[in-house]
Amino acid sequence: MAGTAQGGAARSDVPDSAGDVTETTGTARSTRSAQSRFPIPDGAVLTLLGSRDENLRVAEELLAADVHVRGNEVTLTGGPADVAFGERVFAELVALAGRGQQVGPDTVRRTVGMLSAGGAESPAEVLSMDILSRRGRTIRPKTLNQKRYVDAIDKHTIVFGVGPAGTGKTYLAMAKAVQALQAKAITRIILTRPAVEAGERLGFLPGTLSEKIDPYLRPLYDALHDMVDPDSIPRLIQAGTIEIAPLAYMRGRTLNDAFIILDEAQNTTPEQMKMFLTRLGFGSKIVVTGDITQVDLPTGQKSGLRVVREILEGVEDLHFATLTSSDVVRHRLVGDIVDAYEKWQAEQDAERGTGTGNGWRGRH
Repeated sequence: MAGTAQGGAARSDVPDSAGDVTETTGTARSTRSAQSRFPIPDGAVLTLLGSRDENLRVAEELLAADVHVRGNEVTLTGGPADVAFGERVFAELVALAGRGQQVGPDTVRRTVGMLSAGGAESPAEVLSMDILSRRGRTIRPKTLNQKRYVDAIDKHTIVFGVGPAGTGKTYLAMAKAVQALQAKAITRIILTRPAVEAGERLGFLPGTLSEKIDPYLRPLYDALHDMVDPDSIPRLIQAGTIEIAPLAYMRGRTLNDAFIILDEAQNTTPEQMKMFLTRLGFGSKIVVTGDITQVDLPTGQKSGLRVVREILEGVEDLHFATLTSSDVVRHRLVGDIVDAYEKWQAEQDAERGTGTGNGWRGRH
């Protein structure tokens, strides 16, 4: 089976008289190509190739070098740089398989993406980093930016995680909170969101105030149910070990020995953001998450998440982590949707002459 360079010109490989391969593109003859052969450990062959060779097909689509597999031997043919890159990809996949990790098409895509980005981190290290395990299911970062985000939570007292939907901002923060609680590094988890409606007024919703607010907090409950025994959640809430409440309930408090997550922070005002951040007590950690492209505040009202970086830039023990469409871990179409909206917004801003720079500063 032969791989093709993504988006590249059609090419053919013509054997020369010495048995080497010379690459031709169109009518122009290029330099002699390189070839590399290396074995796959017997126990890793099926894992590496995937069901019906699905992993191999993805590798062929993404790699510029031609890929051939016979038995447990992989042969890469192409330009020297392409072959060298392909070797790195397969070495990382073999390392993952050797650690007992499941290797699927998405794993191949993410490995190629990380190596293409040129980071120093090993994809095998990133994709095998365990945060939390429950009932045979392990939560771990799936992209390089996600790992950097998780590492920042370990290293800093306050971390801002900003990115589009589906990048794992809240989910990973929640996993780190549960991990800290299990390790007894903190005594309670506090989860909060601003109760800002997206097109619906709270006053017009049926039920008591608690019932009206509950839909805004439901995503936090859903994530928590993935990480903690659902039967124990009411008991933990009753004991105050886990608290899930609207942002307004944070005013006037000092939160010690707690892991505090502020979700949907794009819907805070600058005043609310200041109020929340100054709740920090001794032995506590704060993670603020949000998507600055989905602000539901009334028109003309500034988002606290948009301006906070400008205000706090340079403050020690505080970190801003940015995730992008390449970090989306939902359906692949979600990343394409995010990219399409960002492109459309950039065109709209260019027409108005109101570009938003790095995305942290804008008109909202």
